[in-house]
Amino acid sequence: MTKKRWFITGTDTDAGKTVFATGLLSACTDAGFLTAALKPVAAGGIHLKDGFFNEDALMLQVAASQKDSYKDVNPYLFEQPIAPHIAAANEGRKIGFSECVERCRSIIDSPADIVVVEGAGGWLVPLNDQKTVADLAEPLGCEIILVVGLKLGCLNHALLTVASIEASGLKLAGWVANHLSSDMPYNHENIATLKEKIVAPLVAEIPFLSAIDTESSAVYIDIPTLLEETES
Repeated sequence: MTKKRWFITGTDTDAGKTVFATGLLSACTDAGFLTAALKPVAAGGIHLKDGFFNEDALMLQVAASQKDSYKDVNPYLFEQPIAPHIAAANEGRKIGFSECVERCRSIIDSPADIVVVEGAGGWLVPLNDQKTVADLAEPLGCEIILVVGLKLGCLNHALLTVASIEASGLKLAGWVANHLSSDMPYNHENIATLKEKIVAPLVAEIPFLSAIDTESSAVYIDIPTLLEETES
């Protein structure tokens, strides 16, 4: 099997990237693949006895079958849970783009069959004055999976993000419909509209989950379709 590098982006912050990314890692591991996780940039976290960690990055690290160090999984971590370029500036730091790509190499170039890379916030969140999160996908050799957080306004957010991905020349391997609540009106109609307007396949519809549950989200992911799409 050709190695897969998937970049998980979202229509917004809290769209459900980690819910999907951890489920994808679990599903691929269960299918017999060696999986690895990468969260290049994170902002916000928790202080533990061993140091300061981002909770999403920790969940990704645990969900992957290839056991990499936390610093390899999450090369850049900032204290405040805000846009990373602002968080970096507040700490007197700067995210050097080339350096960021280089810090990701140990996992991207690892023996893992599948590497799941989770972005920060939405597709065009700035990393510094020149580069955005989106700019990381190409040098890391990734295809894109878009997580759509189902809420009022998601149609506009999803279609604008798809248009930006397509304009970048990168491949959108699939998209995910993630239910952010149990009672969103017309959620099926919203999904039907997106299926009609997005050429890439719907590879998962994840129901509302009260907490991130890797095993529960994994069962909703259509791995065969996603693998077939990335081979084409």
